Amino acid sequence: MNKCLGCGSLLQYDNPNLEGYTSNKDATYCERCFRIKNYGDYKSIVKDNNTFINILKEINNTKSLVLLVVDIFNLPENFDVIVGNINNPILLVLTKRDILPKSIYEEKLLNYMDNYNLKVLDKIIVSSNKNYQLDELISKIKMYQTDDKVYVVGYTNAGKSTLINKLLYNYSNVLPTITTSLLPSTTLNSIEIKLDDKLTLIDTPGLLEENTIDNFIDVNLLKKVTPKKAIKPITYQVKTKQFIIIENLAKLSLKDNNITIFMSNDLKIERYFKDKELELETKQIEVEAGYDLVISGLGFIKFTKKEIIEISVLKGVKVYTRKSFI
Repeated sequence: MNKCLGCGSLLQYDNPNLEGYTSNKDATYCERCFRIKNYGDYKSIVKDNNTFINILKEINNTKSLVLLVVDIFNLPENFDVIVGNINNPILLVLTKRDILPKSIYEEKLLNYMDNYNLKVLDKIIVSSNKNYQLDELISKIKMYQTDDKVYVVGYTNAGKSTLINKLLYNYSNVLPTITTSLLPSTTLNSIEIKLDDKLTLIDTPGLLEENTIDNFIDVNLLKKVTPKKAIKPITYQVKTKQFIIIENLAKLSLKDNNITIFMSNDLKIERYFKDKELELETKQIEVEAGYDLVISGLGFIKFTKKEIIEISVLKGVKVYTRKSFI
């Protein structure tokens, strides 16, 4: 039975509510991928992380190189699920360099990843959109690969499929075929893509983050939340009690601090001197000086001073602090 070229699901013709459905028996894409590619429509297919974990266990039975692809703008809190299930050699690939300001030193970004205590062979920063350091990435893959197969893993929307499509376009005679979308879980099953006789890349479904904002907003808001070009940080100097509201998705209550917000340029970010009621869940959190406040999937805010703040977000969205990223 044939697989969908876009998401890797087995094509089936019986149930339109299940993955892989198409009414056309000559189709190479399922209906879901066809509509994503041609109309931008997105039909959610609910899959839990058991699928991802089972794939990791299969990878662990090999000695193949693994590309751990990470969205450098939306770094996860940890990589426990991934590194806890594989012992393969890992090449860390940080994607979407074009989203962060050019003024940020790449060496600092690479060194920051040491905070995760990942055991990796090497690290590299790339941009699929700008073709940045893709030649170097291919060289590193060929340097470290142990056989002809290289697995590509990471969280949802880390840029795995976009990266593979760009590698296909640049370094093979095969046209890019994998379905990409800003919505989570575009890839549903493993897809093998032969780059050349000595290298086959295997795209895998992304690990789902349950507490990221992507899961709680509609497509139109997600388009605003997702950065499309280099972000322009916004700095506020706060001397009295003030409120920062981000697109009605988050609200900060501050008293005395200097903060810099790193989020999509399309978001409406405003400062108020009086409180504004929003349908958000409020919590208190202590942010150390020189730390970031991370709103999962939305972005992060750098704090200059230590302060206990009130942060209001959509119910279910995770908020946490980390050592300053930038």
